[in-house]
Amino acid sequence: MLIASGPSTRSLLSVFEEDAGTLTDYTNQLLQAMQRVYGAQNEMCLATQQLSKQLLAYEKQNFALGKGDEEVISTLHYFSKVVDELNVLHTELAKQLADTMVLPIIQFREKDLTEVSTLKDLFGLASNEHDLSMAKYSRLPKKKENEKVKTDVVKEVAAARRKQHLSSLQYYCALNALQYRKRVAMMEPMIGFAHGQINFFKKGAEMFSQNMNSFLSSVADMVQSIQVELEAEAEKMRVSQQDLLSVDESVYAPDSDVAAPQINRNLIQKAGYLNLRSKTGLVTTTWERLYFFTQGGNLMCQPRGAVAGGLIQDLDNCSVMAVDCEDRRYCFQITTPNGKSGIILQAESRKENEEWICAINNISRQIYLTDNPEAVAIKLNQTALQAVTPITSFGKKTVGKWLELFHPHTPPGGGVQAARRGGRTNPFGETEDETFPEAEDSLLQQMFVVRFLGSMAVRTDTSREVIYEAMRQVLAARAIHNIFRTTESHLMVTSRTLRLIDPQTQVTRANFELTSVMQFAAHQENKRLVGFVVRTPESTGGEALSTYVFESNSEGEKICYAISLGKEIIEVQKDPEALAQLMLSIPLTNDGKYVLLNEQADDSDGSPSENRGAESEA
Repeated sequence: MLIASGPSTRSLLSVFEEDAGTLTDYTNQLLQAMQRVYGAQNEMCLATQQLSKQLLAYEKQNFALGKGDEEVISTLHYFSKVVDELNVLHTELAKQLADTMVLPIIQFREKDLTEVSTLKDLFGLASNEHDLSMAKYSRLPKKKENEKVKTDVVKEVAAARRKQHLSSLQYYCALNALQYRKRVAMMEPMIGFAHGQINFFKKGAEMFSQNMNSFLSSVADMVQSIQVELEAEAEKMRVSQQDLLSVDESVYAPDSDVAAPQINRNLIQKAGYLNLRSKTGLVTTTWERLYFFTQGGNLMCQPRGAVAGGLIQDLDNCSVMAVDCEDRRYCFQITTPNGKSGIILQAESRKENEEWICAINNISRQIYLTDNPEAVAIKLNQTALQAVTPITSFGKKTVGKWLELFHPHTPPGGGVQAARRGGRTNPFGETEDETFPEAEDSLLQQMFVVRFLGSMAVRTDTSREVIYEAMRQVLAARAIHNIFRTTESHLMVTSRTLRLIDPQTQVTRANFELTSVMQFAAHQENKRLVGFVVRTPESTGGEALSTYVFESNSEGEKICYAISLGKEIIEVQKDPEALAQLMLSIPLTNDGKYVLLNEQADDSDGSPSENRGAESEA
């Protein structure tokens, strides 16, 4: 027991205070665990109640093939009754857990632990007052003392000591009592928990043992028949495995057809694992196996565990050739257009090596920008025996560095290529035909200042959730790869297209038909983020879906409003009256162009943004 006198009181007090602090932390954790148990039990009550209602709802379903459902309906009604009875037990258990388990521990924390904490604060204040009065008493002069001042100081010291003594006794008593109360506080809730569970299981056992025996017997027979079918199927699988093991192991060899491999020299995209050589010293090197894939004119790499790929090499106008490495086979080197040696990669077989060389060679010729890239590749490679790059000129390069991200196992979307008009367009690069007559005749023309953050291929355009997920992955990938720099562009929204324009050269980087924009949305929290899903045809005859993510100087909802208005204009263009009514709600500029309201778009002046939100969001 803690006593209120003696020189070791302060030392002993620290031990009791440490114990009280540990008890407080543990009580909070224990309460969280008990509240979680109670919450789960309460959720079980709601779940069983909903299950009972859903079983009864089967009878109200209008099935086209409802013959023989009478037996199912009666069975489900019986199950609903059983679930209702079980729900009563769960509800009773939840109430008992709340009263006998959660409530006592809450009362212990709010009453006993709070009392100790309050008395500790009062004891600290009384101790400080005593120290101040003693300091004042110690400064009394030896000579010519003022008796009245001395008397007042002595009274102040006495009062402070009395107050400190009283507060310390109350504090010590509370600490002593806490040692006994904590034992009860730990046991009482678990006693209530145990009694509640025993009562629950006892009533449940009585209910199910009396009413469910015959039903459980029939279910056991059904399970037994399913087990027999499973064993028969497992036997078939074992036979198949034996047949597979009897196959010659050469089938699994990575270079089994080294003598005469079947090489496809007309590839315009390629994906697979390669070994990347990295220098670790003046003469030493290391090799790392990574997943590589091509996207447009770029070679991308996705390390293991990464959410998206990163740019490794721009393949436009580059050169590729097989090289001889002392310690490796099937190596090839990519050389940049200015003649500098680039990366050296190793394939796992002769076939993979030559196909990678052919694919990179075809991409470097910018075949992927043509209307029918596969046909062009076949024509260019009819007489080719070894893949080398015939292009020696270095064309105009894209202003700035653009990051493009997509799912590595999904074929890259051809949105920009398929949406172009006239000239050849590089993905987010420059176009030879920089004029778009439809923009001049468009009923709607609005400019926004944006920065491209990334894009990725997606599998569906049925909801906006795919845009939010693309935003999350693009921002995460930029953070993982430490890519924070962005290039500013102008996004022009018309009643026909979305155009991405270089603000310096006025070159159109990309052009999307508005009818191909399937979904568009602004970020739910970061209002400057906006994205849209584009559906574009592929060279194989199918269609690809790609999501593009931008950061705007103004709210993304303004861009979404402009796109929505453009699509509305497209919808009503065939109906003159509907078109006229829609146009009446949009003001005209001095030159007769329809524009958005000022409150819907306020960044058309192209002024740079003061807040670069992509970096902070990433």
